[in-house]
Order: sequence, then C-alpha cells, then structure tokens
Amino acid sequence: MHEERLAIFQSTFKSRLGWVVLASTARGVCLLHLFGGDKPLEKDVENLILRAYPNGSVRSSPLPPLLAAARDAVSAYLEQGVPLPPIALDLPGGTPFQQTVWAELQSIPFGETRTYGEIARRIGRRQASRAVGQACGRNPAAIIVPCHRVLGAGGRLGGYSGGLEIKKALLDIERHGRQA
Repeated sequence: MHEERLAIFQSTFKSRLGWVVLASTARGVCLLHLFGGDKPLEKDVENLILRAYPNGSVRSSPLPPLLAAARDAVSAYLEQGVPLPPIALDLPGGTPFQQTVWAELQSIPFGETRTYGEIARRIGRRQASRAVGQACGRNPAAIIVPCHRVLGAGGRLGGYSGGLEIKKALLDIERHGRQA
C-alpha cells in the first residue's frame, strides 16, 4: 500500500536581511527560516523542510493563497516594519512544553520584549528559563512565532538561531516600525 506524501509548498525570497524560506502545508505555515546572505540551494531548502516533515513532498508551485499571503506579510514586515497579521500555523512536532512556549511567544505584542524568565513565569514554570531558551531555539517559524522578542536577564540579547545580528535587526524593525 502506497502512503500519500504531505504536500508542502515553499517560497524562497530575498529581503533586506537576506534570503527567507517560507513553507506551508494546506493547514498553515510550518517553517520560516532566515538564511542570510547567500541564496540557499534548492536541495538545502528541501532538506530543511524534510527534516521536520520526513513524509513531505516539497513543491514550489503553484503557490497556495495561504502561503502567498504569508510571504507578502513577512516581506512587508521585513521591508517596511508593518506588523504581521494573524497567520495560520501548522508547526511540526515540538514537545508539549515547546508548544506552550511557542504559543506564549505569539502573545508578545509587536515592538515589545520579554525575558526568558518572564516567559517561564507566564507559563507556570518559574525555574524553566533555560528550557524556554531551548524552546525558542527550536522554533520552526521565526518572526511569526517571535522568539526574537525574548531577551536574557537585564535586557541582554541572549541567543538567536539566525544569529545575533539578525535578532538585533528584527528588534530594530519593530522599534522603528514603518520608519526602519
């Protein structure tokens, strides 16, 4: 019996912060990854997506309306500082703890920040600030699930899977809004 593969659509585009890979299933965005300066090879994009969805079939066209709208919103965010509208998500995997952290991150308003400790307290796990940081590092949908808005104690940047320069740039986009 042949198992049907999950269709995952992807769009790769250039922004002022470098190359962005955005992918979605029919249910919602499942990946947003910032590649930086060099355009990623098609096989690297496919491998990135298939790590999260081993039974996926990656396609670049036709671009579904959900993904096209998400791409336009992310582009407007990166290029003009426009806050993101609600975007449907279909996040792969993640432990129940990670899912809880990702949901809490989505409640941080545009232009505001929280500390890892604040997130831990908000989810009822006061001693779990380090685990919150690890959950942020495993976030599959950067920007949409705004882990860049989470700082270390005392306002230090902490880590960011896309690199601290990108984290600073994202915070600047939000700090300056449309003027960035």
